[in-house]
Amino acid sequence: MRVSQVTVRKRLAIALIVGLLIFLIIDLRLGYVQFFIGEMLTDRAKDSWSRNIPFEPKRGEIVDRNGVKLATNISSPTVYVVPRQIVDPANTAEKLAAVLNMSKEKAYQIITKKSSSERIPEGRKISHEKAKEIRSLGLKGVYIGEDSKRHYPFGTYLSHVLGFAGIDNQGLMGLELYYDKELKGEKGSVKFYADAKGKRMNDMADDYQPPVDGLDLKLTIETKIQTIVERELDIAEAQYQPDGIIAIAMNPNNGEILAMSSRPSFDPANFKNVPQEVYNRNLPVWSTYEPGSTFKIITLAAALEEGKVDLEKEHFHDPGYVEVGGSRLRCWKKGGHGGQTFLEVVQNSCNPGFVELGQRLGKEKLFKYIKDFGFGTKTGIDLQGEGTGILFKMDRIGPVELATTSFGQGVSVTPIQQVAALSAAINGGTLYTPYVAKELIDPLTGEVVMKNSPVAKRKVISNETSEKVRYALENVVAQGSGGRAFIDGYRVGGKTGTAQKAQNGRYLENNHIVSFIGFAPADDPELVVYVAVDNPKGTVQFGGVVSAPIVGNIMKDSLPALGVEPRKGQIEKKKAWDDVPMIEVPDVVGFTKRELGEVFVNLKIDASGEGDTVVKQSPQPGVKIKQGSTIRLYFSDSNKEKEE
Repeated sequence: MRVSQVTVRKRLAIALIVGLLIFLIIDLRLGYVQFFIGEMLTDRAKDSWSRNIPFEPKRGEIVDRNGVKLATNISSPTVYVVPRQIVDPANTAEKLAAVLNMSKEKAYQIITKKSSSERIPEGRKISHEKAKEIRSLGLKGVYIGEDSKRHYPFGTYLSHVLGFAGIDNQGLMGLELYYDKELKGEKGSVKFYADAKGKRMNDMADDYQPPVDGLDLKLTIETKIQTIVERELDIAEAQYQPDGIIAIAMNPNNGEILAMSSRPSFDPANFKNVPQEVYNRNLPVWSTYEPGSTFKIITLAAALEEGKVDLEKEHFHDPGYVEVGGSRLRCWKKGGHGGQTFLEVVQNSCNPGFVELGQRLGKEKLFKYIKDFGFGTKTGIDLQGEGTGILFKMDRIGPVELATTSFGQGVSVTPIQQVAALSAAINGGTLYTPYVAKELIDPLTGEVVMKNSPVAKRKVISNETSEKVRYALENVVAQGSGGRAFIDGYRVGGKTGTAQKAQNGRYLENNHIVSFIGFAPADDPELVVYVAVDNPKGTVQFGGVVSAPIVGNIMKDSLPALGVEPRKGQIEKKKAWDDVPMIEVPDVVGFTKRELGEVFVNLKIDASGEGDTVVKQSPQPGVKIKQGSTIRLYFSDSNKEKEE
């Protein structure tokens, strides 16, 4: 059958139209791919070709308030492999195993995995020497990535506060954990391209995405004071072999922690080598125990604020015990203190006298002040694992519970709560939130990204009451049970504490936590120091015997480090039988050597300079020093001085 010309033309027209439509669709598709999704498809292709060698960021450094580095980083390379690029797996595995001290079988298993890249566990955070050795082997498919590990230059120093970071530079404890997000930074990488067989595509340039380093953390810690605290705790640990020791130093006027330490301690770089309960418990903020007589400061402050006592005019007779609710509560001194003013009640840490103050206040008032001073709740310090302590519930407080609470028994508190409360009692009456982190700083620009400021929670007592508390506690050190914390030339106040430890609801025999909390200068406090020693061996377990001298030694060296000068107005110290007599340094500037012989009978002289006349002396006039101490004198020719 013959097809007509018309039919042929129609068919050709249809074919042409269909062809044009097909080409139009193809063109549209190509245009869409080219102009709309081309970049996305190219990126996907690159992703399928790309291989990443990670570059870890530098974790932010931790420094003290003066910039002293406490936690830094050490460059520590890591080994990566791209399995598809490895030409001779057996030979590569053998050479890697020899350098990295691993089995050939394990190395072979890793480098033959069907993955884009692998990190060798034994090759993590290796030395630069090992990294150089691996590079010298010239193994195809083996790469060295930049990495770092945490370094703590002072070892056990401040370890519980700093905490530590893990192998992935993640914070695991302490400040490292609390500020992990700010310290860790963001990862970078070097990206190169390889085909489906894993061969490197040399016609495509590598992409480098630099890591973003973490922020530096500046602390409120003062390393001069921290060093003094660490030294004294080491001495106490060697002397008393205690179950534990706690120390905190704080600025009472703003809540800044100046030093914090405890024993047993650990090296953050080797935390895996000590029991978990050692590194995981920052005792100054975690531990809770009966405070003992240091808690009497709260009862004293409350009674003074409520006008329930006149320290110097009112008297109290202590027979050695007090009968409360059918129970006999004894004073620590057998036979009692007899007749005394309430100032002497504080000086002598007389339990029956404080029971009297608690009864005058009543349970509602006393426990209101206890809670206002921050007990029973966390202080809010920026450290992990803070405890809350335990207080009696109001409906369970009877006469005995009120009495025992008034002298620090039957309640449980944390050391940091006591430091914050004492600070409020002596700083004018304001309770502050303690804190350790001062600033977060951009390491590149030096810009302060975050700054912690003092947080005043509330006014607990008046300035007038606070002044009376300071006066009473200064008398405790000068005239009472805290005498071993006395520092010549500095006005020191404080309170001793001796608390019997309990186990399974019963008190242990000859097992106490002995403590002392002190502050100076007593007229204008700049430093609070708390020390608690758990079950000291080979000594009488009293806070005034064990802990007070430790606090005294810490404050004696810390106050000059803070720039606090000795000042006059110190309450005369009550002399003990073994006290060396004190001598006030006279003013001898202008004296001749002959005249000095009539002055320094009980002092030694360290002379320097040429001439016959004193032109300078140290210590300054008016400072009290022990009999037999040395005074330094500088001599010159007075006539020559005048001529010059």
